[in-house]
Amino acid sequence: MSTTVFRNASVFDGTTHLGRIGDVVVADGRIASVGEGAPVGATVVDVDGGLLLPGFTDAHVHPVQGGLERLACDLSGLPVDRGAYLAHIASYAAAHPDLEWIQGGGWAMAAFPGGLPTAAELDEVVPGRAVALANRDHHGMWVSSRALSLAGITAATDDPADGHVERDEHGVPTGMLHEGAMALLSGVLPAADDDEMYAGLLEGQRHLHSLGITSWQDAIVGAYAGMRDVGPTYARAAASGDLLSAVVGALWWERDRGEEQIPDLVARRGDWSVGRFAATAVKVMQDGVAENGTAALVEPYLDRCGHAMTNTGLSFVDPHALRGFVRELDRLGFQVHVHGLGDRGVREALDAFEGTDPSRRHHIAHLQLVHPDDVGRFGPLGVAANIQALWACLDDQMTDLTIPFLGEERAGRQYPFGDLHRAGARLVAGSDWPVSTPDPLAAIHTAVHRTAYDEPAPAGTDPFLREQALGIDVAFAAYTSGSSWVNHRDDAGRIAPGAVADLVVLDRDPFGTPDEIGAVRVRSTWIDGECVYEA
Repeated sequence: MSTTVFRNASVFDGTTHLGRIGDVVVADGRIASVGEGAPVGATVVDVDGGLLLPGFTDAHVHPVQGGLERLACDLSGLPVDRGAYLAHIASYAAAHPDLEWIQGGGWAMAAFPGGLPTAAELDEVVPGRAVALANRDHHGMWVSSRALSLAGITAATDDPADGHVERDEHGVPTGMLHEGAMALLSGVLPAADDDEMYAGLLEGQRHLHSLGITSWQDAIVGAYAGMRDVGPTYARAAASGDLLSAVVGALWWERDRGEEQIPDLVARRGDWSVGRFAATAVKVMQDGVAENGTAALVEPYLDRCGHAMTNTGLSFVDPHALRGFVRELDRLGFQVHVHGLGDRGVREALDAFEGTDPSRRHHIAHLQLVHPDDVGRFGPLGVAANIQALWACLDDQMTDLTIPFLGEERAGRQYPFGDLHRAGARLVAGSDWPVSTPDPLAAIHTAVHRTAYDEPAPAGTDPFLREQALGIDVAFAAYTSGSSWVNHRDDAGRIAPGAVADLVVLDRDPFGTPDEIGAVRVRSTWIDGECVYEA
């Protein structure tokens, strides 16, 4: 039996900062004691004043997609700048002359006027080649003229019911496909093969481990936006032992189908749940995003002059039908994980959860807008608020592409994490990587300060809706014990005798210097008491 003692650590136990309380002893994959002496012969890890805490659990992430993008034309780490993106695309294309399609993503809408890049820009740097690059939020695709031609997308192409093709004044596609319009590429866009998908998962897992993430919920296990279903990839990795983390898979609800798909979901749950992978949740994308006008709102969007338009966004699943679907999934033992970003989308999800079993631990992710009448409904319904805290800051995308179209009143109640916490909602946390960085410390910094650590608010500007900030203990709890709870891992996410020894060691204690949370780095990551990452 292997025994490890973590010494000279400050400890956060999953809910409370305990400070220096003595040794934490791990034996045979579980925490044996906290604050007591260590047995003779144990392996000693000197934390040297850093913080020891439960491993982070990301409650909403897409690691295979993120891993594939890291292995492809990855724009996510670049400055939010049109020129930087085009230069990188040109360089990647030159280094891969034999690729039929240049794929990847991670670009930010704020780099382009109106958030709309064009095919002409791609044609200039990679003439004659097919390019398809998902934007940072993965609700849109930037494509070249060659890609449009191969897919047969022309002025005569009808918009799908759940998306649209960006067009010029003559109706000619300009190179941007929104939401369901991305599926127009499905007949021609090459999908990653089995080995490429596997490599993407392993790269995604490696990257998450380097950030202290020991467990997660994959928020789309199904075919989406030109990518194949990741379920068989997870099952393969779990069966082989290559999947080191405990993972819950949220099976994709196909929004153009109805209850006839439920037997398929039951079958996939049985076929793919093996080892560390449990395909026990279902993901429903109820609405879109505010930046392209597809988040479902109670009141209409505004135009740039502040006048109400007719557009109130999209409900991808009929709200009345959603109630029946959720009740049947609940009856069959599924957890339901809903993308709800606009206040109408969130309300439709909460309505659907009325009368369901709280033990399923249903949750709604994103929560950019929650109507004040709905903030207090989460606690009584037993529905968790799944927050992506990194987005709750005043960046270019918020300033240019969101606030003008919401208006002052709605813009002043975005990402109401503080209100939700005060109203008794259980908070869990995730990143939505590759939409944004999966670094939990970056997200926690923003949750606590309502500014991004690496992009502080401009001089003279207050943090973004400071009253919605979370206490540092609450933010860390959401990313540890909270997200472990939503994944039904009641023996993880905490430091206490008997708990699973999924742990992370940080290079300092951010509770002592909370202004520097975003500067903290991971020293080592542990799963079942074994080190899976060391800086």
